[in-house]
Amino acid sequence: MSDASLKSAGLRTTAPRLQVLEIFENSSERHLGAEDIYHILREQGHTIGLATVYRVLTQFESAGIVLRHRFAGEGKASYELNDEVHHDHMVCMKCGRVFEFVDDQIELRQTQVADSLGFELDAHSLNLYGVCKGMCASGVCSIAPDEGDSIHRLDSSYDA
Repeated sequence: MSDASLKSAGLRTTAPRLQVLEIFENSSERHLGAEDIYHILREQGHTIGLATVYRVLTQFESAGIVLRHRFAGEGKASYELNDEVHHDHMVCMKCGRVFEFVDDQIELRQTQVADSLGFELDAHSLNLYGVCKGMCASGVCSIAPDEGDSIHRLDSSYDA
């Protein structure tokens, strides 16, 4: 995203908007809270206020630039860039990490269920909650995103 992207979303280009957008684009974590963004900006030497970060996030959400999530166990919302690639989430209730995945079989089954009930889907979200194996065994998170690809695509022949 860039200056042109903000304008195409109907937003004027301002320093706070560009700074927040840059955080999302450069962060290794895809899900960030307003306070996370605020602290990163302060560490970078920006003088942006927390209220401004919240205001920018609200504007970005309204413009479709970010998606807001409120995962169970988290007191505050987290945000991710809306890359328009549908994915679901797994949340580790011990380490707090959010992992993204796509599974074509789950997508197919959800559509089949909706069709069988005469329901036309517009959108859906799936959040799975549990504890990653590493946290259970050693207290260290065991699930790490693939290098350069943070959305895990599961093989459609997966058997539980």
